[in-house]
Amino acid sequence: MKNLLKIAYNALDEKKGENICIIDISGVSIIADYFIIVSGSNTNQLDALTDNVEKKLGEAGVHPRQTEGKASGWTLMDYNDIVIHIFSREEREFYDLERIWSDGKVIDIADL
Repeated sequence: MKNLLKIAYNALDEKKGENICIIDISGVSIIADYFIIVSGSNTNQLDALTDNVEKKLGEAGVHPRQTEGKASGWTLMDYNDIVIHIFSREEREFYDLERIWSDGKVIDIADL
């Protein structure tokens, strides 16, 4: 699992994803074990972030169960135990998932 988190994080970082945040929600929800939240500055970057995650996790043999919202300012990629939220800056600020899931534990990439 930690290896997949690293792969996803690095895929987002490669495409200059902004403020990448990993939250361990395993103790507070049955939705998933981890959320990865990231934002981008424009539609092209949001598409590049989504495409690179699909590519890199696909190379690791993992494919999303579902991807929703591409081209809406908030793309949700469901990898079962890992859910990746790719936001425009405005949508991320509006929905503020970090506040909503503040009972979860923020994970530093260096700890993986």
